[in-house]
Amino acid sequence: MPAVSDPLRNRLLAALPPEEWQGWEPRLEPVKLSLGQVLSESGSVQSHVYFPTTSIVSLLYVMENGASAEIAVVGNEGVVGISLFMGGESTSSRAVVQSAGDAYRVQARTIKRAFNEAGPLLHLLLRYTQALITQMGQTAVCNRHHTLDQQLCRWLLLSLDRLDGTELLMTQELIGNMLGVRREGVTAAALKLQSAGLIRYARGRVRVLDRAGLEQRTCECYAVVKNEYDRLLPEKRAT
Repeated sequence: MPAVSDPLRNRLLAALPPEEWQGWEPRLEPVKLSLGQVLSESGSVQSHVYFPTTSIVSLLYVMENGASAEIAVVGNEGVVGISLFMGGESTSSRAVVQSAGDAYRVQARTIKRAFNEAGPLLHLLLRYTQALITQMGQTAVCNRHHTLDQQLCRWLLLSLDRLDGTELLMTQELIGNMLGVRREGVTAAALKLQSAGLIRYARGRVRVLDRAGLEQRTCECYAVVKNEYDRLLPEKRAT
C-alpha cells in the first residue's frame, strides 16, 4: 500500500498521552479512502472505526426515496463510527467519503474494549461525541432557517477546518447530496460565491480564495460548531 499521512495528524490520536499512544500505534491500520466510497450503510454494524487524517467523511441521513442530506462532517478532528463505542452498534446514517485522502482504522472489538476500560481514550471520545452532537443539531437549524448561500459557506468552512490546504475535490452532485438540494441549486450558489471572488470552482475542484470573505458571508452556525470543537478537543498532543 502507498504511504499514508502521519496518524498524529488526527487530533484525537494526537491528544493521547505518549504512553497510551505507544499502545495504540500498532493497532492502527492505514487506509486510502476514495471519493464517494461508502464506509457504512444505515442500519449496518461497522467492522471498524476510522480516524481521518487527510480525508473527510460525510454522515448522511438517507430517505426511503433515496434522497439524502448531510447531518455532520468528520475529518482530522474526529472519528467515524461512534455507534460502536456508544453501545448502539448500528446507526441510521450513511458514512460517505466527501474528500478523498488518508485515514487509519481500528477494529470494532478493539475500540469497544478500550472504551470500556475507561482510559484516556474514553474521555476524548466522549468529548468528541458531544461536539459531533452539536454539529448535527446546528446543521438541522441551519438547513431550516438559512439560505443555501449561507449553508454552502458553512459547509465549505467546516470542510476546510478538517483539511490542510485550501482546495476540496468534489462534484456538484456530491455537494447537492450533502446539502439536500438539486444540482442546479448548488451551481447557482457556487457561481454567486465565485462572482464575489470567494472561491474558484471547476472540474470538481473547489479552491477557496478568500476565507475571511466566506466567514463574513456565512451564518452564525459555523461559529457555534467551530467554537464547540475548539472548546472540547485539544489542539496538540498531551504531554
